[in-house]
Amino acid sequence: MGMSVTVSAAAETDAEQILKLQYLCYQSEAELYGDYSIEPLTQSLDALRAELGGGCVLVARLGDEVVGSVRGTVDGDGTAVISGLIVHPRMQRHGLGRRLLGAIEERLAGEWSAKRYRLAIGQRSERTLRLHRKWGYAQTGTERVTGKLTVITLEKEAGPAEAPALATSA
Repeated sequence: MGMSVTVSAAAETDAEQILKLQYLCYQSEAELYGDYSIEPLTQSLDALRAELGGGCVLVARLGDEVVGSVRGTVDGDGTAVISGLIVHPRMQRHGLGRRLLGAIEERLAGEWSAKRYRLAIGQRSERTLRLHRKWGYAQTGTERVTGKLTVITLEKEAGPAEAPALATSA
């Protein structure tokens, strides 16, 4: 990939870059379902800033550019909900999604005492489903959200990080 990509905690100043990247990355999802009103494409900057303040948000940077991001929160029973895993299209298929997922799992287990991880993925997002199944996630449910969209819920127990050594900083 040339220049080194670093993974670190997001700052409030990253919100605008994350929102722009989210908009770019979710175009393909919207096309897959024929629905451009999905939440990642309609989320406001204020709503994203609120997420930054209420959970664990990581970014991947290439220099000063945010090229990836992932979010997570942990509820009272120790279930971490992971969402918003995005990687810039030009950076995909280089292991960056895997690094971000490993980093958020490690951070949620270590700093937030997560006991298990849960995420939801649209049923047509085959590449994303494969990635998470490789990482030990198993399907625990489905939910029909709209006439076109069914979401698959995947979970796994928290355990030792399965990711290769991560170059993370806070």
